[in-house]
Amino acid sequence: MHYGITIFPTDYSISPAALAMAAEARDFESLWVPEHSHIPLSRLSAWPGGPELPKMYYDVMDPFVALASAASVTSKIKLATGICLVVQRDPIQTAKEICSLDQISNGRFLFGIGAGWNAEEMADHGTDFKQRMGIMRERVEAIRVICSEPKPAYAGKHVNFDSFMTWPKPKQNVCPPVHIGGIFPFGAKRAAAYGDGWLPIQGRTDLIEALPKFEQMLKEQGRDRSSVEVSLIGAPTTADKLKALADAGVDRVIFGLPPAAEDKILPLLDTYAALMDAVG
Repeated sequence: MHYGITIFPTDYSISPAALAMAAEARDFESLWVPEHSHIPLSRLSAWPGGPELPKMYYDVMDPFVALASAASVTSKIKLATGICLVVQRDPIQTAKEICSLDQISNGRFLFGIGAGWNAEEMADHGTDFKQRMGIMRERVEAIRVICSEPKPAYAGKHVNFDSFMTWPKPKQNVCPPVHIGGIFPFGAKRAAAYGDGWLPIQGRTDLIEALPKFEQMLKEQGRDRSSVEVSLIGAPTTADKLKALADAGVDRVIFGLPPAAEDKILPLLDTYAALMDAVG
């Protein structure tokens, strides 16, 4: 089982570059950063995590800029969006950022995506909340075409463009793996249909219980479980629970970090690294 970390990078937390170097030195496999362009003050949409939206959601840096800084000072650790709100992004420009980051990182980028929950945030980007799932799928399909074809073109309900040329292409030669966030069963169904990975959040899905059902979804899509990674955002912090996830076949767990300074983050990394070594 792989072990990653995730943080909301802010102007008051450890820098993405410093965190990536510290995580790589402790043999963490991946660094994941989330995305919110802004939080409308109307606050009509309920946050799925509870009644109060944490301050870090308002303050988080752009994920591609943060990960590019991390890429420039590391050589092994994988760099991932967790998650990128593709329903709020232009797919052509997003594909350019993906390809550029994958080149800068020498093929270490993982493309974690989700449809999001904040309807007001989406509306400011011109996205209809009720259409977000269809928009997400088409934008992912379009991004894959842009990343993999010399003269990409795409025609859909929500995304349309005639053939054009754009470089660079990803170092990985194809679109970096798409990890689809979401709870069971809906997020799992989307991952089974068109994802390279499924990315649920701890506390919102009983992953050990859901895994056999997810594998059945993959079979119904004519896909093999080995072709799709399952990663849990918000790893448990006890060895027995981590061992249970590893035994169940989870491919990756991702420890959550607070948006804090180095003096608080580095001891947490040491604690999680010790757990990682104990479980294996």
